[in-house]
Amino acid sequence: MAAHVTAVINQKGGAGKTTLAMNLAAGLARRQQTVLVDLDPQGSARQWASLGSEAFPAPVKQIVGPWDARSLHQGFKNYRHVVLDCPPSLDSHASQAALRACDVALIPVLPSPVDLWASLRLPEEIEAARKDNPGLRAYIVLNQLEPKSAISSAMHHALADFGMPVLAATIRRRAIYRGAALEGVSVYQMGNRAAPAVAEFEAIINEVIAS
Repeated sequence: MAAHVTAVINQKGGAGKTTLAMNLAAGLARRQQTVLVDLDPQGSARQWASLGSEAFPAPVKQIVGPWDARSLHQGFKNYRHVVLDCPPSLDSHASQAALRACDVALIPVLPSPVDLWASLRLPEEIEAARKDNPGLRAYIVLNQLEPKSAISSAMHHALADFGMPVLAATIRRRAIYRGAALEGVSVYQMGNRAAPAVAEFEAIINEVIAS
């Protein structure tokens, strides 16, 4: 069975791609063999995993040189899930290849119309990628939501203009996510104090990936 590939992508930096990718990979690793592929030249995922006193739940790898969907599946054929942490650029080979190789693209955005408008090229790029990858599914993931705060009407309008489905599952602004990065672990490794964060990622996995 071919690996299920999830790309975490946004052309805007600071949207929370690596936080989403790392914890998503950790959650999937509890189910089946999972690898996280760090495509960002900054190497944030690799640095994150290197800080931990214990091994990260999913190995973090890097691809060197050009690649495509076929070589990705061949290179990681022993894994059931491959999570791609993409660079903050849609013009890079890595981002273009990721959209053509993945089953699901997750687009983390902050709950601000300005942040969403900064990502307006993404729907066009996803439609272009579907010419080569017709089964591609793409979803917006609202990230760093403030507890008990409603999404503004301006944000609702911006989401409608974006024209892409939004996951019901969201990620709230929690200090535990920053703590996990600093400790080099996932929220799944942080015990009861991280239970609400784990529940958020389980909801994402159950909504778009788990069958």
